Amino acid sequence: MHILRISLTLPLMLLMSFSSTAVAQTQAETEQKSCEASRRADDELNRAYQLVLTKYSADALFIEKLRGAQRAWLAFRDAHVESRFPARDPLRAYGSAFGMCRCEELEELTRQRTDQLLDWVRGREEGDVCAGSIQIR
Repeated sequence: MHILRISLTLPLMLLMSFSSTAVAQTQAETEQKSCEASRRADDELNRAYQLVLTKYSADALFIEKLRGAQRAWLAFRDAHVESRFPARDPLRAYGSAFGMCRCEELEELTRQRTDQLLDWVRGREEGDVCAGSIQIR
């Protein structure tokens, strides 16, 4: 009876050990992919920002205001992510998916800001009385 129990328990233990390793690797890969996507989004943001700076380079007051807005946005982004995951020990509080979730939040916010910046590059339709500093196409 004991021999049968051991012979069934050992394969089950090995299977469980293999499964948890596979999940951990998958989780690490998922976090890596999320953080790479966040870095790509940040690169796109920087390109969009440079495009706006170049397109509006003759407007010194706008450039000054845009730079201030971008610094404030970066501070907002970082503060927002910290408020989303405020724990002193985020891994303990939010689990092993914390890194992935943090990168996904950064990516989402960054893509939103990139779209806002690209509004200055795309321009607005003629007649848009609220375009402000955004050029009319």
